Amino acid sequence: MTTVRNIAQGVRSFTSNVFLVEGERTVLVDAGNDFDAVERIEGAVDDLDALVLTHTHPDHIGNARSVIERFDVDVWGYDADASLVDYELADGDTLAIGDAEYEALYTPGHKNDHLCFYSRDAGTLFAGDLIFANGGFGRTDLEEGDRSKLIESIEYVYETVDDDLAGMYVGHGPAVESHPKNHVELALQAAKTGF
Repeated sequence: MTTVRNIAQGVRSFTSNVFLVEGERTVLVDAGNDFDAVERIEGAVDDLDALVLTHTHPDHIGNARSVIERFDVDVWGYDADASLVDYELADGDTLAIGDAEYEALYTPGHKNDHLCFYSRDAGTLFAGDLIFANGGFGRTDLEEGDRSKLIESIEYVYETVDDDLAGMYVGHGPAVESHPKNHVELALQAAKTGF
């Protein structure tokens, strides 16, 4: 059975959430920044099969090199031209995370290389910095940020996930394990109204 744990829980530095997904294929979703991710991974599992990136902002990739060196893993992300990415994922591509197949959803707006990962069978969405709990959404005031693209991306996610979505793991803040599709809808409304 797949287990999802945020190994960045309790870290007091500028980092994203970092999800260690244990299962048939043990995968790290994002690497975080400015804490010893390797030590935390080693404290939880014997080995790691892959590192998957939602996007390449520094708070999501700062620990990537140490994770790659320690576990000799390949990195999956949107842009194979990015220095860390070994394997490119386009919209609609699938990959195994834990015990399930996930679809890569291309979701720019926060950053041009942003991906979300959705498994209908597992009822799980890794939302990166696109959507947060309680209707939060990714900032668009950084380089490559674009509010209209972000709104389109949230709409795309809302139309793609079904009502059986059971868990949404986000780049910052708490995971959403109760009615996550409602939080996606709230984020869409908030992004459209500018709040």
